[in-house]
Amino acid sequence: MDLDISKVKKIFFIGIGGIGISALAKMALSRGIEVSGVNDEEGKTIESLEAAGIQVVLQKDFKELPEADMYVYSDAWLYRGPEILAEAKTRGVPVLSYFEALGIFAKEYKVIAIAGTHGKTTTTAMVAGILIDAGIDPTVVVGSFVKNFGSNFRSGKSEYLVVEADEYNRHFLNFNPFITVITNIEADHLDCYKDLADIKSVFLELENQSKNVIKDYSKYLDKVPKLLVPGVHNRQNAAVALAVADFLSVDLEVAQRSLSTFAGTWRRLEKLGQTPEGTIVYDDYAHHPTEVRASLQALRELYPYKQITILFQPHLYSRTKAFFEDFAKCFKGADRVLLLPIYFAREDKDESVSSEKLAEAIGATGQKAQAYASFESAEAGVLALNLGKNDVLVTMGAGEAYKVAAKIWKLV
Repeated sequence: MDLDISKVKKIFFIGIGGIGISALAKMALSRGIEVSGVNDEEGKTIESLEAAGIQVVLQKDFKELPEADMYVYSDAWLYRGPEILAEAKTRGVPVLSYFEALGIFAKEYKVIAIAGTHGKTTTTAMVAGILIDAGIDPTVVVGSFVKNFGSNFRSGKSEYLVVEADEYNRHFLNFNPFITVITNIEADHLDCYKDLADIKSVFLELENQSKNVIKDYSKYLDKVPKLLVPGVHNRQNAAVALAVADFLSVDLEVAQRSLSTFAGTWRRLEKLGQTPEGTIVYDDYAHHPTEVRASLQALRELYPYKQITILFQPHLYSRTKAFFEDFAKCFKGADRVLLLPIYFAREDKDESVSSEKLAEAIGATGQKAQAYASFESAEAGVLALNLGKNDVLVTMGAGEAYKVAAKIWKLV
């Protein structure tokens, strides 16, 4: 779509609390555009938006759609607020998805797009950190809060935009990158792709509309410095970041020093703190079997002798169903697995799959597993375990598992 952003004076964001779309809202604000939006609940992203001076109304209080030059919506709001979207489409102005809008903003930059099934967020943050420390001053849009600069958005003055490029629903095809990074490709999002071959084909499309592509980072693995963030997967992410730095002629020592101080991002194996009883509590975004395994490997690297309890919320009926057998086997590094009800996000309920059935399948492998029917029962269940100083508890998943730690110990 051809749209002159310089003529857009006011944008209303539908589902502004999403981690990606909230970054775009900040980007629009940094351009002098008047920004406001609606969201279904409060949370960290809303707090950061309001701190920036952006007005957000909660869905329960929403009465009338304001006039705007453009409306931008989160995909989830095709389901959560279809009536708001329907109203927006009667206004005679552009109504764009988050990635469609981001693609338009991105046309003014040399885009460094970080794509791949796993590792996008951390790699995006690492690349951004290296470029900042090298004095390149990039603009950054990332799907998490980066601890080193405290936000999911950074406004820079250079020609570069570092962006997390999501393959879901072919979203990343809204970019024509200067550099595309592909961390890895694996089957996922089978609600919108037929199979792995279909997923590979869309990555090939992205390659074809990119000026430069980085796919092989193996020669950089032995150049990765000691990291603050644990796990083989993070060392691989760092190798990818070094490959990008090398391509942009960043001094190796500068890049390595930047990586050695990288403190991680929100909800990526994030240490939340310690309970009064001495239990160490983490929160992690892992929601695919491969990611679960990687996180457990990293945790065992840190805590080889502690009891690890995972409180996992499966994300999407379709993903749980497609990878059911793999989910049943991917928690091998844990001592105990507790399951919350499936986070439906953008889907209707599928009675053929459930957390109860997954707990049974995990139990059949010889592991301790239990499903809870609600967050309240899960909170009571966690408290009944009497976890102590020999325990690590990890709330895990792309949904709302972290709220359990917030409710019990006020750690989030």
